[in-house]
Amino acid sequence: MANKEVGITEVVLRDGNQSLLSTRLKLEDIIPIASKLDEVGYSSIESWGGAIFDSCVRYLNEDPWERLRELKKAMPKTQQQMLLRGQNLVGYKHYSDEVVSKFIEQSAMNGIDIFRVFDALNDLRNIEQSVKAIHDNEKHAQGTLAYTISPIHTLDTWIDLAKQIEDLGCDSLCIKDMSGILSPEYAFDLISELKKIIQIPIHLHTHATTGMSNLTNMRAIEAGVDNIDTSISSMSMGYGHSPTETMIYLMNEKQINSNIDLKDLIPIAEYFDCIREKYKEFEGSMKGVDLKMLINQVPGGMLSNLETQLKALNKEKLLNEVVSEIYEVRKDLGFVPLVTPASQIIGAQALSNIINNKYETLSLEIVDLVLGYYGRLPGEINKDLLDKALLNKESITQRPANLINEKFDSYKNDLKRYCKKLKIKDLSSNDDHILTFILIPYGSEKIFKSLNS
Repeated sequence: MANKEVGITEVVLRDGNQSLLSTRLKLEDIIPIASKLDEVGYSSIESWGGAIFDSCVRYLNEDPWERLRELKKAMPKTQQQMLLRGQNLVGYKHYSDEVVSKFIEQSAMNGIDIFRVFDALNDLRNIEQSVKAIHDNEKHAQGTLAYTISPIHTLDTWIDLAKQIEDLGCDSLCIKDMSGILSPEYAFDLISELKKIIQIPIHLHTHATTGMSNLTNMRAIEAGVDNIDTSISSMSMGYGHSPTETMIYLMNEKQINSNIDLKDLIPIAEYFDCIREKYKEFEGSMKGVDLKMLINQVPGGMLSNLETQLKALNKEKLLNEVVSEIYEVRKDLGFVPLVTPASQIIGAQALSNIINNKYETLSLEIVDLVLGYYGRLPGEINKDLLDKALLNKESITQRPANLINEKFDSYKNDLKRYCKKLKIKDLSSNDDHILTFILIPYGSEKIFKSLNS
């Protein structure tokens, strides 16, 4: 039974940007339209997290914390939302509970209202500390189910996981379909069942990659979903998401209220039409839809970034081979959902397998993934791969963060020494800068130097 009102989360500033423009959208191109976004009446705007932090530091020469503060200041009426990778934060490895808590505290202080928190392996031990820290800062914790299709993932799998997310104390649940592989009928069945079993609101995040997203969103609405993610029309579809205007139009036809006037979206769509042209060099090559995703399940953001990386190596001709190999590596790892950081680890290994002999070279990250240092893998691991990984170190079954004792304060001295080495003023008295150093220690030289100018 459809709700009479469904919230809309606008993702153009984070996942729309990440999926279509390799996360290159600069703050200077957001600020001019921010006040109009703020007036629309979105339930939230996803403006931070995911790959934004990394991209700000490595490519955009922006302080990610300053970006967040400026966005919050420019959109004070609308709840700002971020994507958080649980114990990985916005990095690519696990951090200590103390660092996780500090990052969430600073994110909340700088402007985040809603934290969508997920774990790439759906191992909820890896999000429990985040949820606790979010609540300690009196913010909204949205627990996430990273959706995938495999022989070992059934309707019961997802229902059990959703119950556990609710039991963890999350304020809402997000079904995160990063590859656009959630079919309309499966979405209807899943959300219909979840509505009978859990009490917290259900949000749906799906991508347009396979061409199903509009219908999937509508069937989810018919099943009673509380909120959907969309992206403004001129930054939608392809690797991205359903257009905001299309979904509102379809909802209006069914007398479902979104609290948004379509006329308010016209200038926003026109603005991003011009902006997209400015960033066209960062777009992927996909035209139309890609039904191979239903087999390979490679997410949009991963695909566009993979293309960019292969271009830089002059190996773009290998894209289809690498995508096929990604599926094989994923299968060998017990059908891990392809989401950061697992997707990057698997993508890098797939490329290595194509260039060299299969598993001839194992990255440190793939060894850790196989042996439990990222968390519990969902299915059975390929025996040859496991045996090879065990030559490097022993496996673990406990919660990975239990083995990490790093203290936030210990990084202050490290940053102090780093600033001295760079011959810049000491930045170690600022908690935001310490966190930047922790998350991107070797990529932060440029941004730290710019903070001194």
